Amino acid sequence: MHSEITGMDGCTATCNGHSLVITCEHGDNRIPGRYRDFFIANQALLDSHRGFDPGALSLAKDLAAPFAAPLIFSTVSRLLVDLNRSVGHPHLHHKVIRKQPTELRDSLLKHYYLPYRTQVEHLVRQTIADQGLVIHISVHSFTPELDGKVRHADIGLLYDPARPYEVALCKQWKSALKVLAPELSVRRNYPYEGKGDGLTSWFRQRLPQDTYMGIELEINQKHIIKTGRHWPALRQVIVKSLGMTLSKLSQEFPLRRNHHQ
Repeated sequence: MHSEITGMDGCTATCNGHSLVITCEHGDNRIPGRYRDFFIANQALLDSHRGFDPGALSLAKDLAAPFAAPLIFSTVSRLLVDLNRSVGHPHLHHKVIRKQPTELRDSLLKHYYLPYRTQVEHLVRQTIADQGLVIHISVHSFTPELDGKVRHADIGLLYDPARPYEVALCKQWKSALKVLAPELSVRRNYPYEGKGDGLTSWFRQRLPQDTYMGIELEINQKHIIKTGRHWPALRQVIVKSLGMTLSKLSQEFPLRRNHHQ
């Protein structure tokens, strides 16, 4: 687990009155040495979309840099412990880990899961304390085809339909992407429902909608495997579209509550 805090003294980043926190739970497929024997026969699985989210970490870094936003990411494979699942979820661990003694699974929670979750929670709550609002963007990617079914989207924006500020942000973000790249298919709450189990849902259960906005950004991995400048160019389109979105929201919604005024 790693953290990257950019900006003066690790302060929270504010863009157009909106404070951003970027996270990436599935940044790579690393298996720490003491657990490698469990995955000797599973390298192909580790290298697949089940082992990590290809491209997600590079996009998360590109999103964080221009906004001087704090970035927290993990490079430990989701097969070992999935940081975007709740404790008790059946897919918190790969089946080979689920078969291991409770002590080993508890050790994974202690050394990887809980430190990551604690660090993100601290940053989110500190941003709210400092700025009154946090926009948390959790960056992921999805396989173009799952269980024989083709996913018909280039970008997915996942949110909770019951939280108006998240609805407004994703509506504006989709509009900005249409302006910049009309050829892209951008779908809301696809290929997953935004209110399903995950880190953003965990925060929604604990923080009110006028202080916490949680969006999962999903990118189709077909764009990541293309050669040449396609993937870097698409990342820059997404970065620019986010800036346009935040600028538009700051004009239409008084979302930020400055505690220092």
